Amino acid sequence: MNRRIAQLCIVATALALCWCADADDGNTADARAIRSLISQYAASVDTADTAAADRIWSHSADVSFIHPRGREQGLDQVKTDVYGHLMGETFSERKLSPRDVSVHVYGDAAWAEFNWDFVAKMRKTGAPVHTAGRETQIYHREEGQWRIVHVHYSGAPVTAEGKGF
Repeated sequence: MNRRIAQLCIVATALALCWCADADDGNTADARAIRSLISQYAASVDTADTAAADRIWSHSADVSFIHPRGREQGLDQVKTDVYGHLMGETFSERKLSPRDVSVHVYGDAAWAEFNWDFVAKMRKTGAPVHTAGRETQIYHREEGQWRIVHVHYSGAPVTAEGKGF
């Protein structure tokens, strides 16, 4: 199954590099469904809601989530470590705001890329947190519904001399 997600990533990257004429322009019903899924994803992060995660993520063993603090494999790990520990236990309040969303659909596979702002409050100290970054999500259509199979997010670009390598 890990091979399948790797193949999906390779195909998505290849298609992004050589934009094909039959690519979805981002305004079709599929693209709108994925934009809705991104909104549902943001809401699930805002509430650290694992039940919502069950509805929007694939239940395939291929699911993965790469973030600055590590990597999760499988939906159970995503729910426990990202939704439970990282979001639920670390922050008492959180608001993820995706922007500049670009959606690309190719049959039953798709990806989106977007920038985001994240505003939160540390649970232990009440200290405010504000970060900005970018994210890529990969989707697969399963039984007629789009589901997230992979997320990769990172902080904002670092462009200072000698930084970001």
